[in-house]
Amino acid sequence: MFTIDLLKGEGVPVRSGPGGIFAAVVTFMLPAAIALIMLGCYLSGRISLSIHKQQIAKYQRKINGLSDAIKIQESFEFQQNTIRACLLEVTASVGRHMQWSPILVTVAENMPDSMVLTGCGVKLDSETKQVPMKDDPEKLVWVSMPVRTLQMSLSGNPQHDHNKAVWNFKERLSSSSVLGPRLKDIKVFPRFEKQNGRDVVFYDIDCIFKPEL
Repeated sequence: MFTIDLLKGEGVPVRSGPGGIFAAVVTFMLPAAIALIMLGCYLSGRISLSIHKQQIAKYQRKINGLSDAIKIQESFEFQQNTIRACLLEVTASVGRHMQWSPILVTVAENMPDSMVLTGCGVKLDSETKQVPMKDDPEKLVWVSMPVRTLQMSLSGNPQHDHNKAVWNFKERLSSSSVLGPRLKDIKVFPRFEKQNGRDVVFYDIDCIFKPEL
């Protein structure tokens, strides 16, 4: 076959050989491969993101459950601290109060038959003293301790001598198993008062207790 080139080689395309075909195929496949890789990465990212969102939602539910448990625990701890504070306050209050029932029973049992109890009360003072620390006995600290005084007034007929009866009453209180170990001193103050035109003898008795922590 004869080829007539009227354009003198300037308009007729060159025939492609095996190398050209391969280059053309490569040129077409490369962008397609890149597109496929990008699409795979995109889909993989979407799947991974969905999985992470599910895990985050799962953890959030656990956190919400734990937050309720933490609130309950904090409430219990608050109640526990409140109870401890109340117990400490009660302990401190108990240390400053005394059970007077057995003391009054002892006084009533030892009262002189010839006299009458006309007054009874308690006076509370305080005394500062150095005592060893509980945690470190070698160290001394100043503490305020209550000092209680049981104040009584006894009266009797002035025509009778009540000095011996009052003295015996004082001795019985001092040797009592209820009062004796707790008493620091017992002081007696006699006095006379006019009542209904006649003299009445009174004995003011102060039972001073030892300071107690």
